[in-house]
Amino acid sequence: MAEVYYVGVDVGTASVRAALVTREGLLKTTAEEPITIWNPQPEHYVQSSTEIWQKCCSVVKEVTSEVQSDQIRGVGFDATCSLVVLDESFQPVPVTQDGDPQKNVVMWMDHRAAAQADRITNTGHRVLSRVGGVMSQEMQPPKLLWLKENLKDRCWNKAAHFFDLPDFLSWKATDSTTRSLCTLVCKWTYCPPIGWDPSFWTSIGLEDLLENNFSKMGSATCPPGSPLAGGLTPQAAADLGLNPGTAVGASLIDAHAGGLGVLGADVQGFNLPCEGWPITSRMAMICGTSTCHMAISEQPRIVPGVWGPYLSAMVPDLWLNEGGQSATGRLVDHIVKGHAAYAELQEQVNQRVPFTGTDVYSYLNSHLAQMAGSPPDVDLLGSSLHVWPDFHGNRSPLADPTLKGMVIGLPLSQTVDDLARLYLATLQALALGTRHILESMREAECDIRTLFLCGGLSKNLLFVQIQASATALPVVLPDQSEAVLVGAAVLGACASQDYGTIQEAMEKMAKVGRVVQPNQELKSFYDRKYRVFLQLFSHQREYQALMKHR
Repeated sequence: MAEVYYVGVDVGTASVRAALVTREGLLKTTAEEPITIWNPQPEHYVQSSTEIWQKCCSVVKEVTSEVQSDQIRGVGFDATCSLVVLDESFQPVPVTQDGDPQKNVVMWMDHRAAAQADRITNTGHRVLSRVGGVMSQEMQPPKLLWLKENLKDRCWNKAAHFFDLPDFLSWKATDSTTRSLCTLVCKWTYCPPIGWDPSFWTSIGLEDLLENNFSKMGSATCPPGSPLAGGLTPQAAADLGLNPGTAVGASLIDAHAGGLGVLGADVQGFNLPCEGWPITSRMAMICGTSTCHMAISEQPRIVPGVWGPYLSAMVPDLWLNEGGQSATGRLVDHIVKGHAAYAELQEQVNQRVPFTGTDVYSYLNSHLAQMAGSPPDVDLLGSSLHVWPDFHGNRSPLADPTLKGMVIGLPLSQTVDDLARLYLATLQALALGTRHILESMREAECDIRTLFLCGGLSKNLLFVQIQASATALPVVLPDQSEAVLVGAAVLGACASQDYGTIQEAMEKMAKVGRVVQPNQELKSFYDRKYRVFLQLFSHQREYQALMKHR
């Protein structure tokens, strides 16, 4: 009997990826294509849904080229929580001042709607209790309000369909406008089993979205992984090179797919503190351009500054709390590539690449080890250099998009050694940000015992080790390097009904790869470093208050 497969498709910030995944969760082949990001003015980031779908088709065809199409049992999509705008004929509607219809996606990291988000927060509406008390400009209501107030004729009056990008992809595949509970609950204020709250949309000036039972945003919903319509339409099947009717699962936001790809792994025999405890003792961290911190619970838990509780947004019938950092991988790149010694660093790396294949960050990790002399001492190189990492605002647990980055302890020199120390201090700051989120969750009685990491940054072992040591928790890395793609494939496996539930598919398809334990010798160091970290935040608030006065 021929082996069966599932296809997972992941639309990230800058690329589209696909994987051919076995029933056991093993990656057979992967493919990747870049996608365009336009930055027409500060804080505006836009994309094209047409280009994104074309790239999805390209990578799916590539990963399935060596198997028969009837071996593909199901397809799952995940994507960033970006906003797609279409007209009545499902054609792109522009979201930019230049009126280019191909630029019809407001990206997740687009911060144009800061003022609208503040106004929504100031309403104090009851739906805000499910988003940590503060409406983020990365959610969809403020972006919708911005479009109405700033592009009414060019965009708002022509728009008939507003999709979260994951739902757009499942619509393109199946013609079903049913939305995933993941997107609507996490980014649109939808609350099952009640549904939409008309008073919220009226209170913020978007009462026109109530028309036709909220049809522009979605009238029908289902849990992630639910089979949609009749599977792939003939047109989508032709586009993707698959059979019509192939099962398609209701989609997920990319970070949540990462959660599916790691959280269910069997940890027996790894001597982890979560062994023998329910899945609610685990927190998934999906670490890429930004980082999402995802914990699930059997009962709803309200954590100030942390999004949720969201029912059935990732795992059906369980509540999700979602913390996050708006810039992590992006911040590391910014710090390293913006340093005066970056050109010199590149020269040193290029001299080694022909012999070792070393990238910039592997080189920096080795360079820090040479500077320190022994592994525990690498962390101590950051003793006198401290970073507050919110260069793009704080998502959690402070929920303050106005916060900026800070660096304390810079010398006058600008050598590669100085760059390496600043890189280290940035990694440490990101880990202390995770600790800050964890402490807020623990105050709400979330019992987190083990961290499960995936995403691009999790391939940096110094980043992983610092996360473990700074939080005093072990870190589990997945067996498969692309856990987000495994999570997307879980959706297809569930939709195919080869597995009865999301939980069953998670347990069978996610596996432990490596465990990184915290360095207990550094506990005192990170306790002190964390106290300094919190003082940086206090100082920034004082500076802001002082500068408000003329």
